[in-house]
Amino acid sequence: MHTSSVDSPPRPEHRTAARLAGVLAVCSVLLLTLVAARWSPLIGADGDIAGTTHRWAVDESGLTQTCRILTDWVWDPWTMRLLCAAVVVWLVVRQAARWTALWLALAVALGTVAQQGIKAAVDRPRPVWPDPVDSAHYSAFPSGHAMTATVVCGLLLWLLHRHGVGRAVWLTAVAVAVVSVVGVGLTRIWLGVHWPSDVVGGWLLGTTVVALAVWVHRRRHPEPGDAHRSSGAAGTSS
Repeated sequence: MHTSSVDSPPRPEHRTAARLAGVLAVCSVLLLTLVAARWSPLIGADGDIAGTTHRWAVDESGLTQTCRILTDWVWDPWTMRLLCAAVVVWLVVRQAARWTALWLALAVALGTVAQQGIKAAVDRPRPVWPDPVDSAHYSAFPSGHAMTATVVCGLLLWLLHRHGVGRAVWLTAVAVAVVSVVGVGLTRIWLGVHWPSDVVGGWLLGTTVVALAVWVHRRRHPEPGDAHRSSGAAGTSS
């Protein structure tokens, strides 16, 4: 297995992942700051959108029940974690990729710890309605459903891409991941258990975790083509 030497310069893939993680982290911190400071324009927009969607949820009981099934079973954070656990077992048993399995499990676990820590620190109240269609516990920001789905789907997509799956499998996986990540966020707003900025915060923080995890994996296990690109670049410059 090829490993980079201590003196090797950072590869473009490492720098790209690091920059992306940095940008996402800045956006996440900015949104978190606005939420914690209760910035009036953000709070007003949250209230307007949440109020409108709640009225729709009350009127459309059939769609609301579908959203509850999706958010409580299909896209629940524990469903996502079980999916991750199944992939971890597959990586160990079928691929003998113990380091990658550990990396995946730790990334999801650390994402969950960060999520709960931020919830406790911000302690944002959830929406309260006189006629609620659903209920939820703990603080509102960030949305745990949105963040967990983003982390799990993002990491699994990257692993599929790294393993070079076929085009049909890749397109199907991308479609399922996008529908899941976007869908779970929308159901949380529709059911009136999160403000819109909670969901956006979950998406941003989840994507930040994915970018950081990818950067760590690439530092530890460069992709097979990296060695050829590096040697090619060295040959050109000599």
